[in-house]
Amino acid sequence: MKRTTKKSNILFKKATKLIPGGVNSPVRSFSAVDSSPVFIKKAKGSYLFDEDNNKYIDYIGSFGPLILGHSNSSIIKSASKAMEKGTTYGACHKNEIVLAKLISENIKSMEMVRLTSSGTEATMSSIRLARAFTGKDKIIKFEGCYHGHVDHLLVKAGSGLTTFGSPSSPGIPKDFTRNTIICKFNDIKNLEKALKENKKTVAAIILEPVPANMGLIIPKVGYLESLMKLAKKYKTLVIFDEVISGFRLSIGGAQSFYNLRPDLTCIGKVIGGGFPIGAFGGRKDIMSMLSPSGPVYHAGTLSGNPVAVSAGIKTLEILKKRKAKLYKDLDNKGKYIKEQVEKKGFKSITINQLGSMLTIFFNSNKIENYSDVLKCDTKIYGAFFNQLLSSGIMLAPSQFEAMFLSTEHSKEDLDYTISKLIEALDNLGIK
Repeated sequence: MKRTTKKSNILFKKATKLIPGGVNSPVRSFSAVDSSPVFIKKAKGSYLFDEDNNKYIDYIGSFGPLILGHSNSSIIKSASKAMEKGTTYGACHKNEIVLAKLISENIKSMEMVRLTSSGTEATMSSIRLARAFTGKDKIIKFEGCYHGHVDHLLVKAGSGLTTFGSPSSPGIPKDFTRNTIICKFNDIKNLEKALKENKKTVAAIILEPVPANMGLIIPKVGYLESLMKLAKKYKTLVIFDEVISGFRLSIGGAQSFYNLRPDLTCIGKVIGGGFPIGAFGGRKDIMSMLSPSGPVYHAGTLSGNPVAVSAGIKTLEILKKRKAKLYKDLDNKGKYIKEQVEKKGFKSITINQLGSMLTIFFNSNKIENYSDVLKCDTKIYGAFFNQLLSSGIMLAPSQFEAMFLSTEHSKEDLDYTISKLIEALDNLGIK
């Protein structure tokens, strides 16, 4: 039976009259793939169901949080129990300590933790803290790394900005970004040059250790280690933005995976079990500068929200209990998709995969940084996306995002996906 999206189309028309662009986040827009968004009615396991009752194998995974799949019964039960006691307190509760302990025990560099309501708030606050601690103003970030919609970081950011062809956002005064230095990811000489030219003025280097907001980019062997050494040499802090990779790449995030210890870390997504949350943390001497124990102000009405915290606790408990097998299985799933597609010998695509994340780039060359990503064929990706959507496979509506796997993706899901990926590539004449 031919799929229809009639109800979704009607809803989108209504949405455009009330919501800018008809969406509450640009990455949900299908305009980059020359289509209209489908409206989701429910989700379970590895599947999404839209308002027209179409079923999709989901590889968006809410852009990262759903490592255990949609509607996990244990998480829902924990959140429901918490909700029965109250949806928000605006006061302290014991589960904040439980979640902070779980985070700190697994991500060793996060000796102290402050909960927030979003990843954007976490990165914004960590930079303020780094500037206060060092007494320096400048920040180094990398092309294509997205750290939320913070004014001074919204320069050559990835994800939605790149999707819609605007590497930086209007509305940000130049004075806000004059202390932001842009470097090229995976190019250690470029970073060293920037540090030399800005001696004694760089408060912190912020990066996604495994960038996943311009599609998945894998750090070159030794790159992150060299970055850490340079930071130490020039007395600048290192902030790992692990909003995506934290608790997804491993139980201890990318820093555990690569055996590194940044000064500060920002996390989110997975730690909320599907609810809005963020956190930042790091060395005690730095974190102790936060109000009320220190002079650096950070506050949030819904920080430590009891429902989100309960869902997060249950998520991390499950991950901790099953970690030995869970992360290996997720990596095997990612490798399986990559290897089966690559077996067909397509020369015009490149697949980057690490753990439960992967991206199919429409470019025949290695994809190692933002410049490489910009050479990809977004028009072909749009056609590819729509073919898969019509086959019941939901990818992100942008070439510049990652596919996210969950524990709920079955062998049957993967085999069907692989067959449709290959079919779509063949139909598009990809060699």
